[in-house]
Amino acid sequence: MEEVRNKFVAIKGHINGAPSESDFEIKTETISLPAIRNTSKEYYVIVKNLYVSVDPYQLNRMKAQSSSQSAISFAAPIIPGHAIDTYGVGRVVESGGRSDLAKDELVAGLLTWGEYTVIAAEEEGIRLLNKLDADEALPLSHYVGTLGFSGLTAYGGFYKVCKPKKGESVFVSAASGSVGSLVGQYAKLFGCHVVGCAGTQQKVDLLKEKLGFDDAFNYKDETDLNSALKRYFPKGIDMYFDNVGGEMLEAAIGNMNTFGRVAVCGAISEYTGGGRGASLDMLDVVYKRITIQGFLAADYLNCYSDFISTTTDHLRNGKMHALSDIYHGVETVPLAFIGLFRGHNIGKMIVQIAN
Repeated sequence: MEEVRNKFVAIKGHINGAPSESDFEIKTETISLPAIRNTSKEYYVIVKNLYVSVDPYQLNRMKAQSSSQSAISFAAPIIPGHAIDTYGVGRVVESGGRSDLAKDELVAGLLTWGEYTVIAAEEEGIRLLNKLDADEALPLSHYVGTLGFSGLTAYGGFYKVCKPKKGESVFVSAASGSVGSLVGQYAKLFGCHVVGCAGTQQKVDLLKEKLGFDDAFNYKDETDLNSALKRYFPKGIDMYFDNVGGEMLEAAIGNMNTFGRVAVCGAISEYTGGGRGASLDMLDVVYKRITIQGFLAADYLNCYSDFISTTTDHLRNGKMHALSDIYHGVETVPLAFIGLFRGHNIGKMIVQIAN
């Protein structure tokens, strides 16, 4: 095989509001293997993508401008018409200069929303692609979500940012999502009292009946979020794992206990510009001595091995459940992405590109 045809997803232009199908296009390119071999100075890897991650934060990269774009390389702006990088799992087609990445090896790391990914030596992605020693007892898709960056985000955010103590109360927003569903399970296993919120009764039932949350509620049924949290946390909230920002963050701060901790993982309610930003009662923050910390999965790469070991054991033993919503085919990536902002997903949104 000297060349491959590669279909990939691109944005037509910057997206500054809620995404729609018309914002995306499926492009086709021819990848010449001889050309790559001849132009790569040190080493290169060509990967056939199998599963790719679909995440809300990508929308901030698609905007004409966002303060997040200059914060870290993972959040760099996406150029219209170009391939979009993402976390994923694939299989090596060919490599040069990387003896650890032989043909047909499974790899995990920075891939693209496309059928193939080409990573050259000068690109940062080459350092973020590693051989995947997958547990044959677990689905390969787990390594994109629960055992990928979503899982690391949940693990690092709960254990390192929230710094839990047994018996404390934990509130998780977007609790049926890729990160929230894992945070709630880690918290229960640790010995905390856990309440989550979600946007449908189906999701609420799942949190209580399958994931073991102590309680859960549909935030869309609540006219006063502050009162709702008082009802579910009569003794106050010790830890809030925030995935949504906005009014939910305001209400949580109003119900925090003294020395409460807030782990700010995301603010999806504010990404599209449709919801108002949070306006916090700073007197509560000051007098209750509340710690509010934003964080990224990349902050906790130093505990990656502990995360993988612990979480794999929990999954094998049935102590944790991995939730995923899997679309099929590169053409479905835009639909999967749009669905995140319409509350369509339960668990991790993934697109299976190939078998």
